[in-house]
Amino acid sequence: MERPVDEFRSSTRRWLLGSFAGWGTLLTCFAGVGFVLIGIRWLKNRSASYEITDQRLIIKRGILFKTIDEIELYRVKDVRLGYSLLNQMTDIGTIRLTSSDRTTSGGEFSLRDIPMARDRREGLRKLVDRARQRRGVRELDVEDPYALD
Repeated sequence: MERPVDEFRSSTRRWLLGSFAGWGTLLTCFAGVGFVLIGIRWLKNRSASYEITDQRLIIKRGILFKTIDEIELYRVKDVRLGYSLLNQMTDIGTIRLTSSDRTTSGGEFSLRDIPMARDRREGLRKLVDRARQRRGVRELDVEDPYALD
């Protein structure tokens, strides 16, 4: 039986205070343009939510037209966290997942402006490890002998 572990959204408030782009947007509020940018960012963050269960990461996006993507945790190959000094002070970050799932299309999937990103990354990493153990999945890296150095 699958059980929910965490559910969250990107934080517009923390993005405003915790990133250089956010501070730049606040400065443009004096010209009136910043309020539009903040509104767009807020709508974008409200239209996406992330749910972590003990087996999947579920990404729900959209306001009028909804899409739901899922990444099976046992398919996640790497969980990375990126943040600036300003991000650290407001406790937000970008979690980047690399997986063999089609949702990531062979690249990275980014969760931006995530509150408590360090804790969430660590929790996600542990859940990935448990999901792999439960399914008996092992990762094997094979180097291409014909690859150029």
